[in-house]
Amino acid sequence: MRERLAIHGGPRAIREPLPTFLESAGRLFGCEEEKLVVEALRSGCLSRNGGTMVGRMEAEFARLLGVPHAIACSSGTAAVHLTIAALDLEPGDEVIVPPITDIGSIVPILWQNAVPVFADVDPHTMVLDAASVRDAIGPRTRAIMAVHLAGQACDMGALGQIARAHRLALIEDCSQAYLASCDGRLVGTIGDMACFSLQQSKHITCGEGGLVVTANDAFAHRARLFADKAWPRESGGLGSGRFLFLAQNYRMSELQGAVALAQLSKVQDSVSRRRARAVELTEKLRAVECLIPPRVPQNTQHSYWLYMLGVKDADAREFGDALTAEGVRAWVQYIIDPLYLSPIFTEPRTYGTSGWPLTQFSRQEYRRGLCPNAERALRRVIAIWWNENYSSANVEQIAEAAMKVSRHYAPAGVRT
Repeated sequence: MRERLAIHGGPRAIREPLPTFLESAGRLFGCEEEKLVVEALRSGCLSRNGGTMVGRMEAEFARLLGVPHAIACSSGTAAVHLTIAALDLEPGDEVIVPPITDIGSIVPILWQNAVPVFADVDPHTMVLDAASVRDAIGPRTRAIMAVHLAGQACDMGALGQIARAHRLALIEDCSQAYLASCDGRLVGTIGDMACFSLQQSKHITCGEGGLVVTANDAFAHRARLFADKAWPRESGGLGSGRFLFLAQNYRMSELQGAVALAQLSKVQDSVSRRRARAVELTEKLRAVECLIPPRVPQNTQHSYWLYMLGVKDADAREFGDALTAEGVRAWVQYIIDPLYLSPIFTEPRTYGTSGWPLTQFSRQEYRRGLCPNAERALRRVIAIWWNENYSSANVEQIAEAAMKVSRHYAPAGVRT
């Protein structure tokens, strides 16, 4: 007789709440952050213009990745916007994007009056499929946005070849993938520009914040200006002519910079812990017939922002709801639908009732079936929250919960 599921009134498999990114139990905060925050407060200057914390953090992050330029900003979405703005696109220019990501990877393209063009994903890794990217290129394509999803790196070798052949900029969105790698190279160091997020749930955090890195001097200069109203402060002028082009105020504060600076010293430990616990869970679930642990290509190294668990021979929504009832924190089916099914695109809701720039320039019909691999992948995935403070005992309980649910939905679900 199968054990009664928690969703049906049985005992939960997770006996003590798991640590999460929403509390101190799931974050690597300590005296290092406190010391630098106090130092910033005592300086009397909490603006990056006059302070030192943000500049120190930028320099440290650039050293960590081995790149010449790092530009801090107010969020990961702002970081994406900096990369798009650095390209200085014309209205109607196109950027190829994946349909499975956070909307922050997409909307900055629209803010620059350019058009996202969706390409499909690899059905196993859920990141951009190179062949689909190649098919999506048109005469107005200017860039590719390679989003490293949940810690899984894109095939940057294949995407790089396509970008070079068509003279396209290659942008990496590394918000979910600190220290992931492809072909032995860290993500963020492969494309023309890359963006990172310091939002609460990421590998390291200062609550909200972002970073752009690049080896391209011109891109770095324009991105840095765009984050500060296109004001070249080194010129010292105060006339209206100092605002060089249309730009935003995306400055990071010194308090954010102080926390982020302390967090940078912990990112390698955070990623190492996440990887170790993820490997343990994969080994425990490998024999469960109806579950598909993350498939990591041999030329990549995963950094596990989330643990993307696939489900087969069972309804992923029902399975996921039962799993979360057991105490496993997760987003069932991750974002539910590909982003092109958002009202932003289907109605479209952009600037007033104009639908600009989609109504004027888009060559895609935003409907189901546009990216079939993405749609199928989202129907079967459960995005388990992952954490640098998970212990082996926590992983054991997560595995027990998954196997308990699998026995209910797939009675013959363990391979022999």
